[in-house]
Amino acid sequence: MVPFLFSGREMHLVDGRAVHWPDERALLVADLHLEKASWFARGGQMLPPYDSRETLERLADAIRKTGARRVFALGDNFHDSRGNERLDPHAAGMLAALTRAVDWIWITGNHDEALVAHSGGVPLPDAELGGIILRHKAHPDERRPEFSGHFHPKIRLKSRGRSIARACAVRSERRMILPAFGALTGGMDATSPEILSAMQPAHAIDAILPATGKLVQFPLWRSAT
Repeated sequence: MVPFLFSGREMHLVDGRAVHWPDERALLVADLHLEKASWFARGGQMLPPYDSRETLERLADAIRKTGARRVFALGDNFHDSRGNERLDPHAAGMLAALTRAVDWIWITGNHDEALVAHSGGVPLPDAELGGIILRHKAHPDERRPEFSGHFHPKIRLKSRGRSIARACAVRSERRMILPAFGALTGGMDATSPEILSAMQPAHAIDAILPATGKLVQFPLWRSAT
């Protein structure tokens, strides 16, 4: 875990994909996309059917590391509105155990409008925590500090002559977009116009990610004024 500041609050990046907010004993994750592989399989594109287990194992590990008592999942929790029905018994048992162990809030996204109650936890369109708004997709008219997901930001880095893509968070003074937490999720370049536009209004926009136990920050955009 590496510390960072957002809207004057100290938080931690957990394994580069989740945010731990110690004062609220909360873990924030976005874009789990549970049962994405089984959704592709229905269309004939066969993928290893273990993405939900891997994602839930990551999530259980993050809860153990942080001691979080609340989990806020910021939308696109299942890859589609019937994904929870396709969970295999092992993954379904893992999810049930997690939602019993902590207070669990499902922020609903564009992939999971019909999320049903037997997934455990409480579904909400958005939430407010410690004066910060939690929603799936950044809202252009929001003037309060805001956490969101949706875009799956990644940044391309060069290492030893090779180009690699790493999941990252994108942060401005009042907005932060989390990386996708799910095991089977793609990504959008953090410098894309869609992401930079979603972060406005801003004076500075940066990609942040952990590296060798420290927070690394990459400038993405600066205001001309």
